[in-house]
Amino acid sequence: MTQTSVLTQPRTTPLEPTELPESFRGILPATNHAALPPMADHWKQLDLREILSRPAAFISIGQSNSVYRPGGVQYGEGHAFRGNLEATVRSATAARAAGNFDFTWVGYSLFRSQYPQTDFDRVQYASWTDEIGATQEQIDWDNTLVEELQAIREPGDKELFETALQSWFVGTDLPGTLARKRIEVLVFTGVHVDWCIEGNVRAARDNGLLPIVIGDACGAQRPEQEAATFDRINRFFAPVISSDLFVDLVRR
Repeated sequence: MTQTSVLTQPRTTPLEPTELPESFRGILPATNHAALPPMADHWKQLDLREILSRPAAFISIGQSNSVYRPGGVQYGEGHAFRGNLEATVRSATAARAAGNFDFTWVGYSLFRSQYPQTDFDRVQYASWTDEIGATQEQIDWDNTLVEELQAIREPGDKELFETALQSWFVGTDLPGTLARKRIEVLVFTGVHVDWCIEGNVRAARDNGLLPIVIGDACGAQRPEQEAATFDRINRFFAPVISSDLFVDLVRR
């Protein structure tokens, strides 16, 4: 292959696959442990070890090339350097070993021109990606589950994409799947914690389910947005715990 042919090969990523500058990477927190709130007093009355031994689902949301790989549309948020992927791998591995977890890998594509849209959706979705002009190959790459989680994925795991703005409770068959499998407990990781994670946690509570958020396995667009989100979720909707605590609680 000549140098000319290499240079003219079509790019597989929506954006130029450029690493983040060291000056930016240097200001990113390696983990968001400091943003995790103390467990709310009402959750302390629960036996989380027993709850996590019930039929459960491990649900990863939005953890794709888009977020973690150079050239991804969301790579510029710096999640590859903020520790939430490593915490997800650690937590998913422990959940797999526990034996009582189903797994669902939920994708969230920022390329939404083919989705049903209201007028609000149309202008919002267009603002995300219309100027990129990505090819279908580039979109498919952006939406692909990141390699570290593909290594944990097994045959029989469920994979789907959200089609609503911030919840898989609308427009997917996952609620029916959980009901038929008598799954009661949902453990969440992924991005963004103040969007799809919080939206699904609220919906889970309203649907009679028991959501738990692994805080350091989640991230917001900007680190400074996380503390207020974790505090709100923890006070009103679900326990927010660390991956270290989760691993300990599911150890049999």
